[in-house]
Amino acid sequence: MIVSASHRTDIPAFYGDWFRARRAAGFAKVASPFGGPAYTVPLTPDAVDGYVFWTRNIGPFVPVLHELRAEGTPFVIQHTVTGYPRALDRYVPDADRILPILRRIAEQFGPEVVVWRYDPVVVTDFTPAAFHHTNLARIGEGLRGVSSEVVLSAVHPYRKTVNNMVRVGGTWRHFEDGEKSLLISGLADIAGSLGFRPTVCAQPSLVAGTAAAARCVDARRLERVAAGWGLARTIAAPVRGNRPGCECHASRDIGAYETCPHGCAYCYAVGNPERAAAYYRAHDPAAESLAPARRITK
Repeated sequence: MIVSASHRTDIPAFYGDWFRARRAAGFAKVASPFGGPAYTVPLTPDAVDGYVFWTRNIGPFVPVLHELRAEGTPFVIQHTVTGYPRALDRYVPDADRILPILRRIAEQFGPEVVVWRYDPVVVTDFTPAAFHHTNLARIGEGLRGVSSEVVLSAVHPYRKTVNNMVRVGGTWRHFEDGEKSLLISGLADIAGSLGFRPTVCAQPSLVAGTAAAARCVDARRLERVAAGWGLARTIAAPVRGNRPGCECHASRDIGAYETCPHGCAYCYAVGNPERAAAYYRAHDPAAESLAPARRITK
């Protein structure tokens, strides 16, 4: 089993103590995002083939990575680095702070561990198309030799995303397919010229030119991470995406929506940033589940 931690919240940045406690206990309780009953995900070393971590700040989690390496459990870090202005990324660490951390991680754990995510691509007054061309190139220069792949996607107008963007103000739009294709293709070409393999996450209509379809939860990459550590690992996981167009291998996610306090304006996982921040402040690292047990008010 591959464990995803988590595309619903940023566990490495904010909930490392909880993750450690759940691994020590051997399981995590997970609230169903579809309203069904909670379920249990085993987290013992013999039950987990590997982890995929999704984050915007891996720094606080580095000690946990060393624990996993000592145990022989491979992991991949899907690390978003966009360098957007504060109007869009309210509390995300600056890219210049994150890049040296990622470089050290690649040196310590191997070149397959880090996957750079430049997504979602958001076109606003603050971030027009020309901004993305220059910005991606700048960040890419800093990540040469750290990651071999950059994952791209165009922002999708989920209900929470739209509501959050309206709060920010200014002009933003869900641009037309032709414009999206042109921008993503241009960014893929820039990334390719810097030595990255450009991929597109769950948007098959934008896969063209130098870009390929992304597989963010990738059993084969986890196997390569293990091989780089001198370990033979075969991970039997079928392709089972979590939405149309998703090419990921099957995984179990242990996160919870409405719990990430990064405050990203385009977020699809948090409908009320202030409430999410309040939940984080009230969070109990000893809880079995990351999901809020009750409504947290400001």
